[in-house]
Amino acid sequence: MTGMTYTTLGQSGLVVSRLALGTMTFTLGSEFIPGVAAVGQDEAAEMVAGALGAGVNFFDSANGYSSGDAEKILGAALKGRRQEAVICTKLGFRQGPGIGNAGLSRGHIFDQVDGCLARLETDFVDLLILHKTDFTTPLEETLRALDDVVKSGKVRYLGVSNWPAWQVARAVQFQKDNGLAPFVAGQYLYNAVARDIEVDVLPMSDAMGLGLMAWSPLAGGLLTGKYDLSDRAATTGRLAEFDFLETNMNQAAVALDAIQSAAKAHDATPAQIAQAWILAKKRNHTVIIGANKRSQLDASLAAAAISLSEDEVAAIDAAAGPGRRYPEWFDNMMHDEVHKGALV
Repeated sequence: MTGMTYTTLGQSGLVVSRLALGTMTFTLGSEFIPGVAAVGQDEAAEMVAGALGAGVNFFDSANGYSSGDAEKILGAALKGRRQEAVICTKLGFRQGPGIGNAGLSRGHIFDQVDGCLARLETDFVDLLILHKTDFTTPLEETLRALDDVVKSGKVRYLGVSNWPAWQVARAVQFQKDNGLAPFVAGQYLYNAVARDIEVDVLPMSDAMGLGLMAWSPLAGGLLTGKYDLSDRAATTGRLAEFDFLETNMNQAAVALDAIQSAAKAHDATPAQIAQAWILAKKRNHTVIIGANKRSQLDASLAAAAISLSEDEVAAIDAAAGPGRRYPEWFDNMMHDEVHKGALV
């Protein structure tokens, strides 16, 4: 037995480990985001085996990671152990120069699902996620195409990533109204200093039955504590080479103080506490962990066994909460106190 915990993903029967191994760092040499893709086949195979041994059954990839290399590496690493794994992959970004070789049209979805299966060396994908929005394709076309790939047996469950809350809600309602395969997962940027989704995406997900897959739980490495927040370029690492997360550095400094305080209390690293904080927020939250070497993976896996106190969670919560926006603040302020007192 391991210290890993599990959850069902959204309103589905799909059981996944609450830590998922991300494959964005896997490459066979294709150029990708600077400072990210650096793990070749042999080291990746060791990581996949180590994750399985630690109780991880959830693996996240995408057709756009290193031009499909990540899927190829993951498929090879899982050879002979496919039945132990829940494979998630994503599509939607441009895959070639042809004008139709991108997006969420029926043709592109069908073509890319077949490509993903070939690279992953599998007959089906457990979870297919739409990696981005596509406002050039009618939503209904996308949703009916997804239902067809589920009916074909090539895909078992569906999800979205990086969509606004209103678009997800519209899509899920259409799926329900028309008896289509529903979205059960949302993959979103979420960490102790990037908490915008607490305002609308997470409440929507609860109402519509989607589980969270949190990407960049360490804010691109910022929450490891190794960077000088006043001069990130002075420290070697991914954030010194490429950063698109637009993190508020003042909030990050306060959040890191709270994270480092909890790290001392648990004899853990700031990175482990940052990951444990997401797991502590809600039972159906899952966290995508990535690594450039086995030692980083092992450290992240240890976060699954850390139980933060309510006070520790609250301290991190208070550090960098999302700004109050209208109409959310009005809705929160205007609860009927009579009902609230009588019905709670």
